[in-house]
Amino acid sequence: MPTDIFERIAHSRTADEVVHQIEILVLEGILRVGDKLPGERELAKQFDVSRPILREALKVLEGRGLLTTQHGGGTFVADVIGQVFTRPVMELIARHQKATLDYLEYRREVEGITVEFAARRATAADKALLTRLVNAMKAAHQKDDFEEEAAIDVEFHSAIGECAHNIILLHTLRSCYRLLAEGVFYNRAMVYNLPGARDKLLDQHLAIYDAVMAGDPEAGRRAAHAHMDFVSRAMVDAERSDNWERVSQLRFQQRAPDMTGAAKPAKHNQSEAAQ
Repeated sequence: MPTDIFERIAHSRTADEVVHQIEILVLEGILRVGDKLPGERELAKQFDVSRPILREALKVLEGRGLLTTQHGGGTFVADVIGQVFTRPVMELIARHQKATLDYLEYRREVEGITVEFAARRATAADKALLTRLVNAMKAAHQKDDFEEEAAIDVEFHSAIGECAHNIILLHTLRSCYRLLAEGVFYNRAMVYNLPGARDKLLDQHLAIYDAVMAGDPEAGRRAAHAHMDFVSRAMVDAERSDNWERVSQLRFQQRAPDMTGAAKPAKHNQSEAAQ
């Protein structure tokens, strides 16, 4: 990770100042889950504080669950994403389809607001990151690599959330995308495998990208809504198609042993024959 994101503490040089700066970096999504902090000597140098002060600050942050230390392996940003949903709630969501429909409804509205904010607030650096992700998405699409394209899909939406420059939106969306990536709501492979779906999804992502790059909030909101409306319809179609396939396979398996070219007469039990 870049080592120039930490700023020299200019005044009191206390552990509280170090804690505050690292908290802001996590809150703003600059430090992300799993990011490794520089070593103690280097980090103390960048903050321009003594190593005892730095150790005190890191201990406070670890106590708050924001950092985790691996013995002999360094200090990392803890997994603070996805904790909006406890494991029992996640498992409950996965078992009930209404939760998936509510999730898609929720995302439709939140994505619309997020892209609208992003179109108004995205900086040059934000746009450069989006361009890099879109180029990677196109490359994965050309390679017909579902796994890579699906991973970039989540990263693209996360980046749009960052472009919105709203801390609550940022962490709420990251939590939702975590559950999406883990397949809690639905199997994205089913949607991607629908005829023409991958091309349509790419076009929709490009429409969102174009709106942000052009600074057009209304076009961004429309593009986000169109994207989520398509995902909702595609998910229903994919589940219906998958169910058709499952039923067809069961019929085939049930009838295959008896397929001799002619229908077999119905069997009657002895009581029926006696009637």
